[in-house]
Amino acid sequence: RLSAGFKYTKFPPLQQCSGCSHNPQAGVALRRMTSHNMTWISYPSKNLAFISPEEIEAFIASQNIISRLMHCYIAFFVPTGLIAGICILIIFIKNYLQHRVIENLDLFLLHFTISNIIMIFLSFTVISRPDYLKATHLACNVLSFFFNFSYFNSQYVLILMLLILLLKRFPPRTVLCKATQRPILCVGIVLIYAFCLSLTEAVLVGTDNYHLETDCQLDPLFAWPEYEITKFTFGFGIPSFLQILCFTVLLTKVAPAEAPALQQHIRTYPAAYIISITIFICHLFYNIMILFRTTFKLQKSIGTPKNELVMNIAEIVLFCESCASLVFILFFHKPCKDEILKVIQKCRRKNTANTSRTGRKKDI
Repeated sequence: RLSAGFKYTKFPPLQQCSGCSHNPQAGVALRRMTSHNMTWISYPSKNLAFISPEEIEAFIASQNIISRLMHCYIAFFVPTGLIAGICILIIFIKNYLQHRVIENLDLFLLHFTISNIIMIFLSFTVISRPDYLKATHLACNVLSFFFNFSYFNSQYVLILMLLILLLKRFPPRTVLCKATQRPILCVGIVLIYAFCLSLTEAVLVGTDNYHLETDCQLDPLFAWPEYEITKFTFGFGIPSFLQILCFTVLLTKVAPAEAPALQQHIRTYPAAYIISITIFICHLFYNIMILFRTTFKLQKSIGTPKNELVMNIAEIVLFCESCASLVFILFFHKPCKDEILKVIQKCRRKNTANTSRTGRKKDI
């Protein structure tokens, strides 16, 4: 059932290998070439010829939903996240210049803040939704590389933060625990690890048609299926396992007698735990949709407009998490919270002084 005026577009048949039955290796090579050939893939919204008349209204509604979500994100979350991130940077730099010392947790939070600010700037690629950013395959791959670099950075720096908090509650006894007492070294290892993973992902995006223009997402649609599988494994599966492991140790292991109570420990460092839970929930939604997209690729299907809508929502939720995490750091991390309270007190004193001066002038 096709609406009038639309033409049916048929995908070209797959090439058959005459010698595959006699040469199994040739058959495997052909299947790999077929799975890595992404020239057929496109967004459902770009293939209106496959949408029935009954689905047109649902398609228009999904376009309106994603457009409104994009406007809400750009109008509310982006300014809030950027302002919070800039304030965090100012506070940490100011404290370092005053004391010439920065704590391990503060250094990791500084690294985490910079990664999330980069993520927010990269999220401006959604400003054209419900349409997509037009770019060459090469430019899209470069954007994807920096996106993945920030993504992996924030994930594994969070693991370091949770490990540092465990060490504050439980004394270090192993070589690994003692290594975390060198925060610069840990940050360097995370940067190298994130760079290697991002470079691997850039290769898995594909190496063909770099000069051609395409509809670009930060996780490109035309990437090979291995791209999403690798991202799910190293960007969500392993970090989530380590987060759950840290929480399990924190909640089940008996602390030394001199250690503070568990509730007091959590109240002392609420920012890292709140961020960890927020990241897990938002990244779970996004990575589930990434896996769904992989199944569509393996089935040679472009999906439906509804699938495209949910994927776009998951992407915006991921960016909202970056903004929300910076706000949580600003209002729940003690040095940042103390600095905000100082600024509020100064403003109140100035207002009180101005009010008293105005009252005196009126009396005169």
